[in-house]
Amino acid sequence: MNLSQEDWVAQFEADENAVLLDVRTEDEYNDGYIENALNIDINKGQAFIYELEELDKNKNYYVYCRSGARSAKACQIMNEMGFNNAYNLLGGILDWDGETVTP
Repeated sequence: MNLSQEDWVAQFEADENAVLLDVRTEDEYNDGYIENALNIDINKGQAFIYELEELDKNKNYYVYCRSGARSAKACQIMNEMGFNNAYNLLGGILDWDGETVTP
């Protein structure tokens, strides 16, 4: 499900079962990410699938990338794998107004 920046943040902040998921490359992630985000690179192909399989499908995932394209694909894959709730951040981190942290 695609959510605007405003809706994504409001829903995430009110969700006690939320997990932030950054699907960018490690280099992109290291340039700055939303605090507490888990990084699983969608470009890793099958390895991405294997890492997703380790996650709890009962949690709600708030997924983002640079612009929203890869995270939309990630949400689609997650839905096909049986994740109930994967929310894509429209506009990605490019449009992000909130804080970011670097490792």
